[in-house]
Amino acid sequence: MAGGNWTAQNKMRPGIYINFKSAANPTPTQGTRGTVAIAKALSWGGAGVMEIAAGEDTAPYTGYPITAPQSLFLREMFKGANVSGGPTKVLLYRLPAAGAAAASAKLGEITATAVYPGTRGNDISVSIAADVNNPDGFVVSTIVDGAVADNQFVKDGTELIPNQWAGFSGSGTLSANAGVTLTGGADGTEDPAAYAAALEALEPYSFDVLAYDGTDSTVRQAMEAFVNRLAGQNGRYCQLVVSGARGADSPYVINTNSGVVLEDGAQLSANETVWWLAGAEAGAQYYQSLTYAAYPGAADVAVRQTDSQIEAEINSGNIVLTREFGHVRIETDINTLITYTPDMGKVFHKNTAMRVCSNLANDIYREFSLNYLGKVKNNEEGRGLFKAAILGYLKTMYDRGALGKRPTGDDVTVERGEEPDSIVITIAIQFGDAVEKIYLTISVS
Repeated sequence: MAGGNWTAQNKMRPGIYINFKSAANPTPTQGTRGTVAIAKALSWGGAGVMEIAAGEDTAPYTGYPITAPQSLFLREMFKGANVSGGPTKVLLYRLPAAGAAAASAKLGEITATAVYPGTRGNDISVSIAADVNNPDGFVVSTIVDGAVADNQFVKDGTELIPNQWAGFSGSGTLSANAGVTLTGGADGTEDPAAYAAALEALEPYSFDVLAYDGTDSTVRQAMEAFVNRLAGQNGRYCQLVVSGARGADSPYVINTNSGVVLEDGAQLSANETVWWLAGAEAGAQYYQSLTYAAYPGAADVAVRQTDSQIEAEINSGNIVLTREFGHVRIETDINTLITYTPDMGKVFHKNTAMRVCSNLANDIYREFSLNYLGKVKNNEEGRGLFKAAILGYLKTMYDRGALGKRPTGDDVTVERGEEPDSIVITIAIQFGDAVEKIYLTISVS
């Protein structure tokens, strides 16, 4: 199904074409959010996109439990904020690396090889012991970090099958050993060009936030172009969370230059803070603001800034983390859009507005593609169905606090387009923002 923006009613493919435009008080919304996508160099894991649900064991994907230092990026992503939950899912793409190798070891005539390339394979060992319950059998144990991950009861090497950690090749008689450690596992060298393959692999998936925690400006700019293209040409709305962006000036790009110190003393750079921020932005629903939201487990910011420095960062379109009342907080939940036009006004500088827009666009795209396109006649009755569905959707948004004014029938028009198979929908809504500024006058006598 096609999508994207439109300037004239001249599209060839069936689809949903959506424009966002500033009015007196703009913005749209609704749906469930919560998916982050990230491409990373790892020491374990398969090729392609891996889907990790919140609360799921991460070891099958990254080789390490969520509590391990190597899983810190996932642990931070899934934290969420004090005002909203974290993501429900992370789409993790393992970047291919030149020179990556799988660890292996010889056990007589049998060779054990790690399932995936990377240094995590060097933490695997295989032991062979006599089976006390079977005089002709053996127990072949795959051990990871000193704990048995798999036991196989076999008579010889031909009966061995791969497990989650290691595969076996060769045949012949087994002989007992105290344990042989796999060696030769290597992570290889990351190639920035691999990110192009990552974006291609991730594009078919639906996600709310794309995270980039690296420092390569070429990669960052490619990702900025990617999310802008998804919105402008594909009709799929998401945001990129990065650090070090210069001149992005886009409602689809969120940038932070703030690092933090965690309660356990670990220091995260601004690029690593992207992990938490990406998860928090994805987990925040369209009716939730992250302005002044607290970062759980963060004790302080890496560098405390003056008021003038904070204001300069905000004016440049950056999210700033500050410490106040014992917590690290988001100063204001904004994106990098700082150049405003009549069609793209200042309201789109707020990420709450963009969440509203993204949910509205993505939900209309999905629901109308599945339930309306090609099924509803383009007559007064059919267009009335479109209008009633949208109006009901908008009223739900209002009930959840996302809109500042209850929508009425006058706020939605559905008209026949220039072609007999097209319609034009106009939605007028008023964005309902959270209170961010309080002005007090106190009279004292």
